[in-house]
Amino acid sequence: MNDDEIYAAVGEAGFERLIAAFYRQVPGDDILGPMYPADDLAGAEERLRDFLIGRFGGPQRYIRQRGHPRLRARHMPFAIDARARDRWLDLMDGAMLEADLPGDAAVALRAFFEAVANMVVNRG
Repeated sequence: MNDDEIYAAVGEAGFERLIAAFYRQVPGDDILGPMYPADDLAGAEERLRDFLIGRFGGPQRYIRQRGHPRLRARHMPFAIDARARDRWLDLMDGAMLEADLPGDAAVALRAFFEAVANMVVNRG
């Protein structure tokens, strides 16, 4: 499945389920929870959801509101090491199971999440 087909397969509702399931886990997480300001958790959820929707063929809300994603630069203020990367992937895996996305789309999204998670690691 190519990237442009993912939005068609998952749809707006699928991305909403996925990202809501992910962010329900964040506040109680001992590694990721402290990285997310409690007063902006809803904003973080909206930004990730809109980024993924646009990245995989849906409306470009993220780009219109925030411009180029610049993922590495935007994540630089946070100390992201291998442990944080692995936890982010674990929580996202749980969210993907809960969201019950179509198989091919889930495989493609998992590969994308792994690549991006590796890219934003910024501490030894």
